[in-house]
Amino acid sequence: MVKKPLKNMYREITAEFFPKQMELSFYDREDNRQTLLYEKVTWTIAGEDKGLRYGENPSQEAALYRLINGNLVLGGVSSIEPGRYLASDVELLQSGKHPGKINITDVDNALNIMRYFSDTPCAVIIKHNNPCGAAVGRTLAEAYTKAYMADRLAAFGGAVALNREVDAETARLIDESYSEVVAAPEFGPGAMDILTRRKNLRIMRIRSIEKLETFIGTRYLDAKSLIDGGIAVQWSYAPAVLTREDLLPAVSVFEGKEYGVRRRPTESEYSDIIFGWLVESGVSSNSVIYVKNGATVGIGTGEQDRVGVAEIARDKAYRKLADRISWERYGKPFSILQENGEGSSVLEEVKERHGGLTGSVMVSDGFFPFRDGVEVGLREGVSAVVQPGGGVRDFESIEACNEYGAAMVFTGERSFKH
Repeated sequence: MVKKPLKNMYREITAEFFPKQMELSFYDREDNRQTLLYEKVTWTIAGEDKGLRYGENPSQEAALYRLINGNLVLGGVSSIEPGRYLASDVELLQSGKHPGKINITDVDNALNIMRYFSDTPCAVIIKHNNPCGAAVGRTLAEAYTKAYMADRLAAFGGAVALNREVDAETARLIDESYSEVVAAPEFGPGAMDILTRRKNLRIMRIRSIEKLETFIGTRYLDAKSLIDGGIAVQWSYAPAVLTREDLLPAVSVFEGKEYGVRRRPTESEYSDIIFGWLVESGVSSNSVIYVKNGATVGIGTGEQDRVGVAEIARDKAYRKLADRISWERYGKPFSILQENGEGSSVLEEVKERHGGLTGSVMVSDGFFPFRDGVEVGLREGVSAVVQPGGGVRDFESIEACNEYGAAMVFTGERSFKH
């Protein structure tokens, strides 16, 4: 028996057994029916008409469906109207091979984050459905650079989403590293010539990115299949906090005594608070992230305890700053610098700068049960904190912020994402 090279598994395309259409019907107590109708998405590449090449792994058959008819209304909440397509109807300008499920879902989560920043150039880089970096900038090139340098190592092989027409300058920056996907509303003069140098790069045009702000607050049916074949469904999460006016003062009452944070955020802190809270909506919970000057600094995702995830995000900020200094100053990764015995000065600088966390905003998707979680950031010089509030011992976090001279605000809403 001749064994195939293991790398061949990633080149194969699974069989096509999922049907062309799918219906989901909902009946109420009076047997009134509401039906959502979907059709399978396919692309013709190298003469082969096929949908997704495979699912999360090469052994999993998968299909992508777009909503073409129906509208679900439950409890006064309506689902998004059919035909408003984004990731479910991407236009492949180049692919090399059919996209996989992860390519589509990573782009989708990038759009989930990016929809809140249509008024400024924005870049989001996703890997394994979590952002490696997210940033806004004066230009698209600046936004991409900030997002990429937030964690350039994790960005390797990621999905890049941009909310402006890609110009040649931004294309050259993207071409300097390896990406699986680049998605944008359009590609300007010279951009395609640069990006198509990488033959397997999936270049996706999604024209509706230009209208992303119209997707703010829209709801869709969010379903999770269970091991026994059951399905848990919910309406998708839509953050209620979109502006500084939506924030709440950090106030808590414990055993009859009222506690409140003494310092209010500055203008720049308010800007990062809103930016960070909206980026947080696309991060897997339990999570804590740090942001500064319209860019992520450290991202901790999917942990079981809040102190632990705050520490992970902090430690990542330290490591990523060391790599950034090494890359920008010496043109090599920090790991190589260390191997050559040249990394001590970089480590000292990173320590002095507290991993770039001084003056940053700490964002938590859930409340801090005790002060030990928020203190992870405060000890590094975090100047403002945003969290849902509502914990019995919120007063501890409030007291910690007052001791460190930091500001804190509540959102009054949790931002879990599983």
